[in-house]
Amino acid sequence: MADKSTFGFDPDKMMEFFKQNDFTRAFTDAKLPNFDTEALFAAQKKNMDALVEANKAAAAGYQDLFKKQMAIFEETISEAQKQIQDMELKVDSKTAAAQGEVAKAAFEKAIANMKDLADTAQKANTEAYEIVSARVKESVDELRSLADQLKTRK
Repeated sequence: MADKSTFGFDPDKMMEFFKQNDFTRAFTDAKLPNFDTEALFAAQKKNMDALVEANKAAAAGYQDLFKKQMAIFEETISEAQKQIQDMELKVDSKTAAAQGEVAKAAFEKAIANMKDLADTAQKANTEAYEIVSARVKESVDELRSLADQLKTRK
């Protein structure tokens, strides 16, 4: 344990000081001259509301993405089972060519599905970004307005 006499700071006394004093009461009726604190708090509430909306948009997009992934997985499994059942045990050039075409079609479909999933994820992220970006622009304008009001009151 550190020697308290070495330093002028006593963490135990500091903790006791903060426990005994409720500093939140000091801000309940705080009024800054020439400053509209209610407008600032309203702007911050709008910021939080925008973040909530952005999260909702992103969550909805990712739910859609998850549903598409599940549908693709189920379809892929179903097609694979069908291919296995239809597969002939003999291997000749005609069968090999047909199986090659099936594999090529499956690969192309998988690429298309991956592109669709990527587009869905990008759409969800874009929607969330647009909500936050619009709110940031509004917030900057609100803060500028508050600053202008403060300048004109002086």
